Amino acid sequence: MKGRRIIAGMLLVGILITSFTGCSESVHQKKEKNKPTITLGSDSYPPYNYLNEDGIPTGIDVDLATEAFERMGYQVDVVQINWEKKKELVESGEIDCIMGCFSMEGRLDEYRWAGPYISSRQVVAVNENSDIYELKDLEGKNVAVQSTTKPEGIFLKRTDERIPKLANLISLGHRELIYSFLGKGYVDAVAAHEESIVQYMKDYDTNFRILEEPLMTVGIGVAFAKNDDRGICEELDQILEEMRQDGTSLKIIGKYLDDPEKYLEVDGFEY
Repeated sequence: MKGRRIIAGMLLVGILITSFTGCSESVHQKKEKNKPTITLGSDSYPPYNYLNEDGIPTGIDVDLATEAFERMGYQVDVVQINWEKKKELVESGEIDCIMGCFSMEGRLDEYRWAGPYISSRQVVAVNENSDIYELKDLEGKNVAVQSTTKPEGIFLKRTDERIPKLANLISLGHRELIYSFLGKGYVDAVAAHEESIVQYMKDYDTNFRILEEPLMTVGIGVAFAKNDDRGICEELDQILEEMRQDGTSLKIIGKYLDDPEKYLEVDGFEY
């Protein structure tokens, strides 16, 4: 009889522990659920933002945003957007901000910015057997870029005297297409962020040659609508700088890119 009482008591204790544990988890889940959400818009742009094997957004910008907004008391919802409509989406409030290796250069008056938090080189890549070695060799050539990106503006405006007149500038909606056009010989060169080109070569086991002379070195930032007066942008700017100083950004970037220190050299930008 005594043995039965001991067993019954142990069962009761087990039930109570389970009950309390369940309550604790429910409270935690409720707390997470009640956190305000920041909707971050980006397109697929490895290694900054892309879907992993499980279909979950990952990459440099995803990890940086998750950590930064967590420190600010928010959770992040990363959504894939039509990159050409990014300005319209952030101004309508459908997304809170744009973060996808987004160059601040030439766009300072269009958005409210947090950053720069990373520096990046805009470069030109060609096939390995190409006779193009310098920017001047692009004269009369066909070049592919992703539409609404900084390289598109560089070649269209030609305010830099180093940029020659092309035969054709082909603007494509998706990042992957520009590399397919180059690989198939439809164009002579492509222009994009250096990290994106390196990542594509790694992902698809292909080789392009990147010209030593860059188009431009730019600062990467997070863009909010110009009339966004919630103060989130300004707080995020401070948190991203805090992460750069405390080593968090270095650790995150190092997961995806070699020599991560060079990407954090942003003090020279006067934004």
